[in-house]
Amino acid sequence: MFELDLTLNSLNDYPHLQTLAGLGVLVLLAVIVNWLTQHVLLRIVRRALSLSLKDRSETVFREVIARLANVAPAIVIYQGVLVVPNLPPEAETVVRNVAAAFMILTVILALTGALNLANELYSRRPEARQRPIKGYIQVGKIILYAAAAILVVATLLDRSPLLLISGLGAMAAVLLLVFKDTILSLVASVQLTSNDMIRVGDWIEMPQLNANGDVIDLALHTVKVQNFDKTITAIPTWRLINESFVNWRGMQESGGRRIKRALLLDQTAIRFLTPDERKALRRFALLDVYLDGKAKELEAWNESLVRSGRDPVNTRRLTNVGTFRAYMDAYLKVHPGVAKEKTLMVRQLDPTPEGLPVEVYCFANTVDWNAYEAIQSDLFDHFLAILPEFDLRLFQAPTGRDMRAVAEGMRAQLES
Repeated sequence: MFELDLTLNSLNDYPHLQTLAGLGVLVLLAVIVNWLTQHVLLRIVRRALSLSLKDRSETVFREVIARLANVAPAIVIYQGVLVVPNLPPEAETVVRNVAAAFMILTVILALTGALNLANELYSRRPEARQRPIKGYIQVGKIILYAAAAILVVATLLDRSPLLLISGLGAMAAVLLLVFKDTILSLVASVQLTSNDMIRVGDWIEMPQLNANGDVIDLALHTVKVQNFDKTITAIPTWRLINESFVNWRGMQESGGRRIKRALLLDQTAIRFLTPDERKALRRFALLDVYLDGKAKELEAWNESLVRSGRDPVNTRRLTNVGTFRAYMDAYLKVHPGVAKEKTLMVRQLDPTPEGLPVEVYCFANTVDWNAYEAIQSDLFDHFLAILPEFDLRLFQAPTGRDMRAVAEGMRAQLES
């Protein structure tokens, strides 16, 4: 006992040693509190979380708790520095300010982690695809980081945060310039979400940015699109408001995809059908209704012309191209891959130097890309193969083979 008193009394003669000893004890105490918090308290919390949360939610929540646990040793230092003997007031103030700034930063980081957890939990809800909140979460993070910066600087300088905030008024123009894209993206994100213009999973097309694929992420500053070649295009959010883009969601929700393709027929092959050819076309079961209806219609029309003494040239007759259009229309109506309740027609477009376009306009009864292409190809495979039955042919630009055939024909005529 005498020796301990002697030691304490001897330290009274060395104030610097007392200060160092006090700081050492304080640091040791902070380390012990940190160890207890990290290895005892957090272990209990994590074990409890493993029973209630799964997957990524558990990981994010653990990060939040771990960040909050870092406040404990900071509190020990913040309060314990007051009892360290012979510590200069200036040093005491600096240590307390640094500890307070660390606690503020730790709490802010924990709050941002809580926002991540909220977004993770919300993304599992059915309405998350229609109303994502990731943009709002990022705005909240920006506000928290800005508040943290002001509070940390004010704490380190030992000044009121109101003084820093009042000084920001003069920097408003600079801040608006620096955060111009953020402000534009915030407004655009709110408009996109509130008007339900785009969702995660939508197929969008924006040719000016080489984007054509599925939306995989909606964030504050960018919208990520995975193109069909598996590349990723990042589109600034504000450009989706300022520029036009195509969203194929309506097609996907309708359950059918449009088929709009034309056959270019050689116009020199178009002619009237003879009575024998009309009889021959009776072989096609799909043309029975059309031929019967047309026969009655034309017979009535032509009889009125004969009674009025008109020249036979004024009579109406069936054409091979008109009958082919009727066949195409009837074939579409019975094809199992074509949606019957949606628009369905076969029409002629304006003649062109490349031929007469006969266009098919209908909808496949599926939105699956592979099935859609198979249905479309099946339709036009049949139409191309059936053309000769109507004495029609496609227009095709002359090839080297055509030129060679013409040259051989001319040579044969000259030789004969």
